[in-house]
Amino acid sequence: MNPNLRKRLLGLLLAFFFCFLGTSAAEGQLPFMPGEMRLFQGQNAQIHSALPVQAEVSVDRPDVIMLNGGKSSSMKVSLGNPLNLSSLSSGEAKLRMKLFGQIPLKTVKVNVIPDLKVIPGGQTIGVKVKSAGILVVGHHQVNTNDSKVSPGEVAGIQVGDLITHLNGTTLKDVKEVGEIVERSGDVKKPLKVTYKRKGKEYFTSLSPAFDKEDKAWRLGLYIRDSAAGVGTLTFFAPEQGVYGALGHVITDMNTQTPIVVGSGEILQSSVTSISKSESGEPGEKRAHFLKEGKTLGNIERNTPFGIFGKMSENPEHSVYNKAIPVAFSEEIKEGSAEILTVVEGQRVERFKVEIVHVSRQSSPETKGLVLRITDPRLIDKTGGIVQGMSGSPIIQNGKLIGAVTHVFVNDPRSGYGCFIEWMLQDAGILQGNQQKNLKAS
Repeated sequence: MNPNLRKRLLGLLLAFFFCFLGTSAAEGQLPFMPGEMRLFQGQNAQIHSALPVQAEVSVDRPDVIMLNGGKSSSMKVSLGNPLNLSSLSSGEAKLRMKLFGQIPLKTVKVNVIPDLKVIPGGQTIGVKVKSAGILVVGHHQVNTNDSKVSPGEVAGIQVGDLITHLNGTTLKDVKEVGEIVERSGDVKKPLKVTYKRKGKEYFTSLSPAFDKEDKAWRLGLYIRDSAAGVGTLTFFAPEQGVYGALGHVITDMNTQTPIVVGSGEILQSSVTSISKSESGEPGEKRAHFLKEGKTLGNIERNTPFGIFGKMSENPEHSVYNKAIPVAFSEEIKEGSAEILTVVEGQRVERFKVEIVHVSRQSSPETKGLVLRITDPRLIDKTGGIVQGMSGSPIIQNGKLIGAVTHVFVNDPRSGYGCFIEWMLQDAGILQGNQQKNLKAS
């Protein structure tokens, strides 16, 4: 072939190729090539580029990532074939791809995280929690000799506020309030009140009013310091001795305010009956705390992704007796999966579901998955997702991927789930800087 013609053809080919790259770059990505990847130690992965060209690929940390099963830190590959990655140790490595050994094509950052496995739950648990203070759930009028008044409302205290101190005394139990209020009223001195509203601390002065009917000093506030209910255990991490459950925050039933945990515990519970879900009317599990059931763990945190605390051993009735891998959100696929939950007594069972949508989240958000119940047995028993099923672990391809959180009111066979990685972060066993989702570049 004429050398000049060969150069022209090569020039046209390069021009076409770089136009292709330029278009892809303008769109913010190259086909199937992430800018970042996350792997657990010992996990393998592939990079698919679908580019029919030869390239030189190098890794700056061959002790962290192995390329195509070889020990070399640099090799020539065809990008039309998958590039195989093997994670050897925890750390961060950078893969650099160059065309013709000179033209930079792509850099992929790979973050290898220490191996993490947990035991999926599914057990129905009883939840008892006390708030870190006294929650205001309403106002009431005190009938004095002269008029009716709510001293708390006059002092600017609102429904949903958390009273933490009265006259400098830290409040740990609602029973303490009455004694402090009586002393203040008897000496006719206003109370110094410290309270929190949306996480910020405030101070006010409150003068109790004497109720002529009850013959007692009153704040004019309805208050509460505890809550109880049932839910589902999501996972137990045996190496760390911690658990996660529910998949969503516990709120006060009257104010819908998230409860700030002072103390709490989870206990063995047994399902006694189920009210089936119907369109427009979610059902619920009815369960009772076992009288002689042991405490399974404490409650240390109540977050948008559930409750978390310490647990010393895997509870009874587990489907899994050994820990299994967890999946990052980018590994989750639309398709078949299963959930673990209890519909009768204490027996945890597997039920088939379909993952119908996976969100790509760059920060923690509660609605990561949309799932649909497909198992005829579960539909027959519950009508779909019911209250008390929140926290039921979701398993796909042998990995724990998330937890059931909410039901669609008008379609009870469908609902939301959260990604397990956000729960693991709130449990304190997966660091926040390991949570970045992939961003194409």
